[in-house]
Amino acid sequence: MMPEQKKDAGSAGVDGKSELTRREVIKLGAGAAIAATVLGLDSKALAQSAPDNTPLFFTKQEFAVVDEITELIIPADDHSPGARAAQVAGYIDFRLSESFDEQPKTLWREGLKLVEQLSQEMHGKSFLEASQEQRIALLSRISENEMKPVKPEELFFREMKGRTARAYYSSKIGIHTEMEYKGNTYLKEFAGYDAT
Repeated sequence: MMPEQKKDAGSAGVDGKSELTRREVIKLGAGAAIAATVLGLDSKALAQSAPDNTPLFFTKQEFAVVDEITELIIPADDHSPGARAAQVAGYIDFRLSESFDEQPKTLWREGLKLVEQLSQEMHGKSFLEASQEQRIALLSRISENEMKPVKPEELFFREMKGRTARAYYSSKIGIHTEMEYKGNTYLKEFAGYDAT
């Protein structure tokens, strides 16, 4: 699933069918997961941070890596801002800081270490020192088995992508700008699919 080449709305795949962009695929999956929680959205979680903007769970270095990875997963495009503008890294940081369960905290700490190790192996430099193309190459490598992850870095990518999508599509930018949710509005006619 990485990297995505943005496609025009009218582009077609080899078989002539319309291809979905990575953002559209993430939106479809996240939309279903988020739909049940939109009304109970804890919007203050995005606003939570220390007074000096230091991360609550991550180190500053880890936070910078998470911020960059989330932006690579959901980048800004012509339609809407990306994960960075939606403060996805801050949301993930806040949620991990308040978690009583140590398993997700350990998964993120170890996963970020793996990202750094792989970056050194692949490019001879840290993730943040690597070029944009090198960063994407690393994410492409760890996302190869996204549907059936086995290796620790593959499991971590799946976790990163899932949390990124949940945070983005429960943010104001994700809901109102990306998905263009208008709230409870009167429809003159049914706009869905009649399955009967």
